[in-house]
Amino acid sequence: MLRWFLVAVLRRSFIVLVLICLGCSAQSPPPDVAKVMERQVRAFYSIPADVKVVIGQFKPSDFANYDAVTITFDNGEKKQDYDFLLSKDHKTLARLTKLDLTKDPYAEVMKKIDVKGRPTRGNKDAKVVVVSYDDFECPFCSRMHQTLFPEMLKEYGDRVLFIYKDFPLVEIHPWATHAAIDANCLANQNNDAYWEFADYIHANQKDVNSEKGRDAQFAAIDKQALLEGQKHNLDVAKLQSCVKAQNQDAVRASVQEGEKLKSAMVIELDVLVHPPPPPPPPPPPYVGVLELPQAVAVKMNADARNRTDMRIYGLRRRGRVSATLRADPKCTPGVRLVPLARWPSPMASP
Repeated sequence: MLRWFLVAVLRRSFIVLVLICLGCSAQSPPPDVAKVMERQVRAFYSIPADVKVVIGQFKPSDFANYDAVTITFDNGEKKQDYDFLLSKDHKTLARLTKLDLTKDPYAEVMKKIDVKGRPTRGNKDAKVVVVSYDDFECPFCSRMHQTLFPEMLKEYGDRVLFIYKDFPLVEIHPWATHAAIDANCLANQNNDAYWEFADYIHANQKDVNSEKGRDAQFAAIDKQALLEGQKHNLDVAKLQSCVKAQNQDAVRASVQEGEKLKSAMVIELDVLVHPPPPPPPPPPPYVGVLELPQAVAVKMNADARNRTDMRIYGLRRRGRVSATLRADPKCTPGVRLVPLARWPSPMASP
């Protein structure tokens, strides 16, 4: 009986100890502290009101006198977690960015890029690899391409490997995807055919754009692809079949990969939150002085809320000097009659 009692006590003590440890490892923030943290974070990062800020639980950190806390930003479509450090006295909140010095950051990025089967230029054993996400219709990509080839290739070709992937901006470049597919059809059979096609398209974007209609542009691109195929003795029937099919799967996969890389490499908070631009500074108050027969003046002093559009439409006399004003309904200008003697000059001075 005594043995059973001791076992029961030990079990309950163990459960209590586990609960205490869990409580020490993760604690919910006090409501008043969470409120202050949210207010400070919203103000510092200019977070709009429609973005939710969720304060996570406090956990032990690797830094003395600081707890770790995760703050989640939710704009309804996307959630992002950011790690912060909160001092034990709840007076200081610090943004935490941990860098693993045991890993090569560029090697980690390269692991996320699939270059298998992609056409290359340069030294395949080079220690420096340049991966470019290309758009055949983009004028800026064209300038870069013509800088890389032949200038950079001629000077650094023995030390650098160049690899192209696809990233057509379909919203503004309607024939870029078609050109990327044709280029890939060439690359499936011959590396040099791909690069010579890329050189031609980047150097002659204006010729493609000058074609009347989308079908004519596609036809011009296909014609050049077939010419490259004949030049390099490719399987023309296979090339024609590939060009005609216009399979976009590989191009779309490349675009998705590029998008993920772009998101991963941007660490600023405004990836999620796009604060509105600051309002323009208010204009100085508009002051106008108008001379009247009774030697008095009307002073219009609009408030500081950009109410400079007020106009005087007429002045009339009914026993006393008065002014008829028409202004923005939201405008609450001060209007008063001032003897001219108090003004050094009665002329309007906006």
